[in-house]
Amino acid sequence: MLAYLTLIFSCQLAGELITHFLGLPVPGPVVGMVLLFAFLVLRGSVPADLAKVADTLLAHLSLLFVPAGVGVMLHFRLIASEALPIGAALIVSTILTIAVTATIMAWFGRRGDAEKG
Repeated sequence: MLAYLTLIFSCQLAGELITHFLGLPVPGPVVGMVLLFAFLVLRGSVPADLAKVADTLLAHLSLLFVPAGVGVMLHFRLIASEALPIGAALIVSTILTIAVTATIMAWFGRRGDAEKG
């Protein structure tokens, strides 16, 4: 299990290095997640021990939000002074996410129907 935890963190580190040295405007962990996904696609399956490590991380995911919550409380006045732009960004991004998800689901639905018929 330690090997797969190391694999996860190594992919994150590789993603951080790639984004830093290439100057990509994407967070390093996102690039690392893509690297891990590519590895799993090439491998053809998810190893059982990797799945166990991932399930353990997901079970304790709420602990990873503690530092963010502390940051929010630490900068509460700054956030309160920018409440309108933050609220607008949240509303617009939520609407866009729902619209894009609906569009993609409709496209997949039509594609699936075309393959059946």
